[in-house]
Amino acid sequence: MMKKLFRGLEKTRNRFIDPLKNLFSSGDIGEETVEKMEELLFSADLGYDATGQIVETLREGKWKGREDAVLEALRGQLLDIMSEVPGYEPPQGSPRVIVIVGVNGVGKTSTIGKLAHYFRERDKDVLLAACDTFRAAAIEQLELWADRCGVPVVRSRMGADPASVAFDAVSSARSRGSDTVIIDTAGRLHTKVNLMKELEKIFRVLSTRHSGIGLESWLVIDANSGQNSIKQAEVFVQTLPVSGMVVTKLDSTSKAGVIIPIQKQLRLPVLFAGVGETVSDLEPFDREQFVSALLGK
Repeated sequence: MMKKLFRGLEKTRNRFIDPLKNLFSSGDIGEETVEKMEELLFSADLGYDATGQIVETLREGKWKGREDAVLEALRGQLLDIMSEVPGYEPPQGSPRVIVIVGVNGVGKTSTIGKLAHYFRERDKDVLLAACDTFRAAAIEQLELWADRCGVPVVRSRMGADPASVAFDAVSSARSRGSDTVIIDTAGRLHTKVNLMKELEKIFRVLSTRHSGIGLESWLVIDANSGQNSIKQAEVFVQTLPVSGMVVTKLDSTSKAGVIIPIQKQLRLPVLFAGVGETVSDLEPFDREQFVSALLGK
């Protein structure tokens, strides 16, 4: 993953790390330099809390002046912040049922295709469920990704009840012996109460009518949304049993630092990172690799 992630974070590094190195290259470390560094941390979308924590800790370390020392201290701070996030614990039960949620345009359907490929590569029997029944194009898009990955799709007519499609998909998985079900849902604004209730219904139907399944939800977030993605995520986390996040489009953003405040504020782990458009451009998230790629080391 390191090469893809390193390339994917190029825009963020250009906006954040290169100016940071220039800032400390003179060796003149004063309060003005501290303030400029604070601005750079904000520009990378590290957020108010994380930025404040990093700056104060580095201040206490008296900066030491050298560029490599400052970057190493920054690396340690970023890792410390992310290490505070609880680890991911998959639910018990079979089949594993992952409901993919998020707002419009974050890349849920393509993420599902990439997840299907990832699980298939690890000998999982995967089935997809087309529960975005509001747009015909959504079902067609999911079927295209399924064809690329060689996995089946359970679908219904446009306008069908998404919870009913999800129920049928899990029933089909059990009859086929599939061990992994990934459910596509309609993109929805986090402020739309009725649409959020439809997601709640999917969970209610699956948990009450399919006993023993490993039911969970993963939230997909577009890195380009920056701090706005945190506000979007809060409603999903409050409403649904979200156990982890997938961050997409890291290759097209200069705001990849948002991964840090997202985890800090929501206390949810990032499970996968999207760094491209192909079926293999989704990899498990590793905070050590992320920080190394972010800092260009």
